[in-house]
Amino acid sequence: MIESIFQFEFLQNAFLTGILIGLLAPLLGVFIVVRRLSLIADALSHVTLAGISASLLLEKKFGLFQGLNPLYLGMTFSVLGSLFIEKLRGVYKHYQELAIPIILSGGIGISVIFISLADGFNTDLFNYLFGSVSAVSRSDLWTIAFIAVVVVALVISFYKELFILSFDEEHAAASGVKAKWIHFLFIIMVALVIAASMRIVGILLVSSLMTLPVASSIRLANGFKQTIFLSVLFGEIAVIGGLFLSYYLDLAPGGVIVVIAVLILIGSILLNKGRRRSNR
Repeated sequence: MIESIFQFEFLQNAFLTGILIGLLAPLLGVFIVVRRLSLIADALSHVTLAGISASLLLEKKFGLFQGLNPLYLGMTFSVLGSLFIEKLRGVYKHYQELAIPIILSGGIGISVIFISLADGFNTDLFNYLFGSVSAVSRSDLWTIAFIAVVVVALVISFYKELFILSFDEEHAAASGVKAKWIHFLFIIMVALVIAASMRIVGILLVSSLMTLPVASSIRLANGFKQTIFLSVLFGEIAVIGGLFLSYYLDLAPGGVIVVIAVLILIGSILLNKGRRRSNR
């Protein structure tokens, strides 16, 4: 595959995009898991599916939208979905977790309607659902690279605020942290990363890349920064290993990436148990 990467542009696009996603998804996933918002990735991925379906429908029904990258409308829907989640969290102040299943259900419903109007599935939509190496274009790579630069810069700039907000929102507000604004910024970053990740991992599996590496690192890490480091490391191993195996075995990359992440999780659990027994 290494020789092929230097020969074929689509493999270069997939490999570089995978590296960026392996960094971004676990990086934000740590904050998501700590804040007990793991299901938000599922909700926004289904909203993204609605945007992708809408884009493919417009392309099919109206010639004016030919050549429009579905990634852009998917990102638009994902960001709008994140804003609706925030709005609903304010409406249901005592039942804030309701916001996520409401948006998830709405995303699925709208997706099904758009798919029906487009007379069912096609190859493009299937690639978005489960991921495809060949589907990653150079424009996708540049879009994801731009998102990566922005997200990493924001996480570094607001690391202290995100850290405090993740563990104690009341303390964060009392400390002068603009909790609403920081959370608003964070959830938009999550929406963009989820939309960007679907090319490689697939919409139905993208939440796994945000949670499984984090779940693995929690069993082994001794601190928050170490959790972030191990999460990114495990994410990169899963993505790069998944791309290589899917290339040689001719399988959908998303599924292989998730299976590797699950194996890493099982290994981390067993290793943690072994360390506890040795300490005893």
